[in-house]
Amino acid sequence: MQKKSVSKKDIENLFEVIVKINSVKDCKTLFEDLCTDKEIEQMAQRIKAAKLLIDGNTYNQVIEQTDISSATLCRVSRCVQYGKGYKNFVK
Repeated sequence: MQKKSVSKKDIENLFEVIVKINSVKDCKTLFEDLCTDKEIEQMAQRIKAAKLLIDGNTYNQVIEQTDISSATLCRVSRCVQYGKGYKNFVK
């Protein structure tokens, strides 16, 4: 059986579902259905790392506090510096 790819419309549908969330409780329920515990932990770790970087912590301090890999931290840092999402939503 051939693997079917996810379309841009499928991804848009995901985002449309997420923006319909009205509470932390509903968000938690949805993400627990959509993601594994590990995936949720990794997303939380990235948000924490972004907050720490925005607050002026060094890479070493962030790694010590989050146990995030340096490769993932580098990606988070690029997104904090040049992306649009973290700066708008993580404070």
